Amino acid sequence: MNRPLSPQHFIPYGRQWIEEPDIEAVARVLRGDWLTTGPEIAGFESDLADATGARRAVALNSGTAALHAAYHVAGLGEGDQIITSPLTFAATANAALYVGSEVCFADIDPDTGGLDPEAAKACIGDRTKAIVAVDYAGHPADYDAISEVAEPFDLTVIADAAHSLGARRGGRDVGTLADLTTLSFHPVKPITCGEGGAVLTDDDRHARLIEEFRTHGITRDQNKMVDDEGPWHYEMHALGFNYRITDMQCALGRSQLQRLADHVARRRQIAARYMEAFASIDELQLPVVDEEVESGWHLFVVRVQDAKRRRPFFERLQQLRLGVQVHYRPVYLHPYYRSLGYEPGLCPRAEDFYRRAVSLPLFPAMTDDEVQAVISRVRRAVRDVL
Repeated sequence: MNRPLSPQHFIPYGRQWIEEPDIEAVARVLRGDWLTTGPEIAGFESDLADATGARRAVALNSGTAALHAAYHVAGLGEGDQIITSPLTFAATANAALYVGSEVCFADIDPDTGGLDPEAAKACIGDRTKAIVAVDYAGHPADYDAISEVAEPFDLTVIADAAHSLGARRGGRDVGTLADLTTLSFHPVKPITCGEGGAVLTDDDRHARLIEEFRTHGITRDQNKMVDDEGPWHYEMHALGFNYRITDMQCALGRSQLQRLADHVARRRQIAARYMEAFASIDELQLPVVDEEVESGWHLFVVRVQDAKRRRPFFERLQQLRLGVQVHYRPVYLHPYYRSLGYEPGLCPRAEDFYRRAVSLPLFPAMTDDEVQAVISRVRRAVRDVL
């Protein structure tokens, strides 16, 4: 008979799940001839394309690098503009600044936390080149509606799918819903490479440009050479970056990808337990999933009904040894963005969402005892402070 977990047992909001096949895959690389820019990278890219239904996948060293590369191949530059959600990690917006573009933050759907297509439409101006939706908490954005908004203006639709690998909308996999899709392989994401990212696209030209972009803009393609100085020759055709990922990381990613379906299934199982357990708690607002969505459940975000009680609730959960988090402070409220002229009140629904949000522990390696401990501790915190 299982013993209850100790009250001091700490449960983080997210954690990687590494098993022996993952360790063996990395060890094989360490015993081999390649540590970086070897065969595991191409293999991982091929596996990612197969898993998502995208024509091409290009792996990079972070999700931020993937966003930067996607904005680059979308043609964003000085004076251009993207439209995106403020309810995201700062990288979604930061990468636009890297290419000299500006960011228009559009408000969210108050139920799902995703970008509101009508709010995005209201932001479109003469300098707008792309709409960047964020698959908040693993719930794919409404890409059909966003594409309808984008099409008359010839805007590129980009999916920041850092949370949603393995999710589906309308029977279609994440990776096939937007013109360009970016992924992250940070340890708390659906699969991990330690760090890493990728861009998914059906456009071969975009894929080739990203391959050059991640390697200082350098090519060894003989068909593109301006000069021919010998078999050692390579040329730099654009200003790129060192965004290369390693064979070690890609070996881990390939191994993890074989269990993606299991990881996502476990996340869904845990989320279902939470939904049932917390359904009767009036003090909490539970996540909403659109009926055509199969969420990846990267996060389980509850919202307290009274925003003034969020901090005491959060702190009580910490006292109860839950590693809760908040996702996210609207990007434009950060001091750096405030220095650029953004002000509070820009996206009222996103700000309200943030003021009441708490992310509970949810990761596929959680044991059933840990899930039950989260449920019990959340109920206790509700009784104590809400």
